Amino acid sequence: MHDLHDARMSARETRAAGGLALVYAFRMLGMFMVLPVLATYGQDLAGATPALIGLAIGAYGLTQAVLQIPFGTLSDRIGRMPVIVFGLLVFAAGAVLAANAESIWGVIAGRVLQGAGAISAAVMALLSDLTREQHRTKAMAMIGMSIGLSFAVAMVVGPLLTRAFGLAGLFWATAGMALFGLVIVLLVVPRAPQTLAHRESNIARQALAATLKHPELLRLNIGIGVLHAILMASFVALPLALVEEGGLPKEQHWWVYLAALLIGFFGMVPFIIYGEKKRQMKRVLVGAVSVLLLCELFFWLFGTSLQWLVVGNVIFFTAFNLLEASLPSLVSKVAPAGGKGTAMGIYSTSQFLGAAVGGLLGGWMYQHLGFAGVFIGCALLALFWLGFAATMREPPYVTSLRRPLSAEALADSSLVGRILVVPGVSDAVVVAEEAALYIKVDTQQLNRALLERELEEAPVTHSA
Repeated sequence: MHDLHDARMSARETRAAGGLALVYAFRMLGMFMVLPVLATYGQDLAGATPALIGLAIGAYGLTQAVLQIPFGTLSDRIGRMPVIVFGLLVFAAGAVLAANAESIWGVIAGRVLQGAGAISAAVMALLSDLTREQHRTKAMAMIGMSIGLSFAVAMVVGPLLTRAFGLAGLFWATAGMALFGLVIVLLVVPRAPQTLAHRESNIARQALAATLKHPELLRLNIGIGVLHAILMASFVALPLALVEEGGLPKEQHWWVYLAALLIGFFGMVPFIIYGEKKRQMKRVLVGAVSVLLLCELFFWLFGTSLQWLVVGNVIFFTAFNLLEASLPSLVSKVAPAGGKGTAMGIYSTSQFLGAAVGGLLGGWMYQHLGFAGVFIGCALLALFWLGFAATMREPPYVTSLRRPLSAEALADSSLVGRILVVPGVSDAVVVAEEAALYIKVDTQQLNRALLERELEEAPVTHSA
């Protein structure tokens, strides 16, 4: 089967993938930079309480969750660029509103408005419009890396920027990043010749109900929601614990996060390799959730000195990074053929909902129950998730393929049946409105010669 998987991305595709990865990175930087500083610096805002600071930390997730799928659908109708430009302007406006706020309510309003710039689905869809299928996985991996990198940078740069320019300066920097992202969209990212219908990156409304009820995807959606709830709730308490229990001034927190993220990043790599190579992703996932649970209990029992808080942060970010990297890969594996775009849309919505709930819960628990309440609450959340993770099936180790179909092939009612009996093919579906065939294959077991014969030796291109 002669796909073009080894061919290089064109200059236009590289520009599109690089430009959109930067847009994503700047936007995520703006979202996450407040995470390590709002609990400490936000106390100076008028009307601030721990519960309201928690709400400010997670508020963006609520509007993001509500608007992400509608914005993605709107981009199918009116085009990607108008939605992305509008979203970045709304995000910048939210940052400006927060920068000028003198009370905690002003910051909450700014964060809510920031979340309303929900462009994730539209950016992914534009990336599909601008890349050939054999390079789409590579291009999406670039965006995935930019998200991970921006989170790491935000955790370090956020405290440094706030130390130099205050909380208002941090939000002004966020607004500047959004506008810089807008410049990249308008001047660097190429124009797409047409808006493509593509189920590996777009949301198919007719598949929403079935995807929501899919038991294995439901476990993963609960997982990412709980993970981000734990992250937001923990960061209501951890920066304050570093000050009050560890005696570390808030201006110096950046080095704790830098050390934790660096060690955590390199610490997770062997587990990812083991899980994929040995096909033991369930074991890796359950292990990481268990470590997250133990880590919250560790904070509760031993988080009374700087040394132990730093150790706890390192363990926390190792488990967090591992889970953050594993879960989207598992969604791709578990999603039915032609269902990845819809599955990822629901997954992202679950992530943002988790962030909103986590911020609110973390703030409330800290206000009423102190550090112990937050850490025990997060441990209970992790235990809840562990119940779902432990009962999941080992995921299928499959790759998605997509092949455009001719009118003759579309009319062939026996095509899917013939494809499904090929060894190594786990799922196949014809999407008539796209004139395309989606297949999921286990590359280690696939009989390529037989599949090639059934597909009349036409190229099949990788898309996941």
